[in-house]
Amino acid sequence: MSGINEWIDNEVKTNDVVLFMKGTPAFPQCGFSGQVVQILDYVGVDYKGINVLSSDELRQGIKGYSDWPTIPQLYVKGEFVGGCDIVKEMFQAEELKDFLAEKGVALAPAAA
Repeated sequence: MSGINEWIDNEVKTNDVVLFMKGTPAFPQCGFSGQVVQILDYVGVDYKGINVLSSDELRQGIKGYSDWPTIPQLYVKGEFVGGCDIVKEMFQAEELKDFLAEKGVALAPAAA
């Protein structure tokens, strides 16, 4: 495992919810990342946003790590959930909160 893969692996395994995205949660730099941020904020989950634009190595590394070609990428409890389309589908089907709860991820009371 390369250095970047070890770093990604550590981030994914030490944070309950991690979003690899373009930009930051406060300033998303692509529409898809922005949509996932809005959904996560809406359901009230605490997550770590990691800006893949900060490094080419990270941007390429995360695609290899997940074997998923696009950004954003959402991980919950060390498990790859998916990108914008999957998160949006889960949210619209009202499955996202249940999924997070099943994984033992706390949600803000306002979103419960």
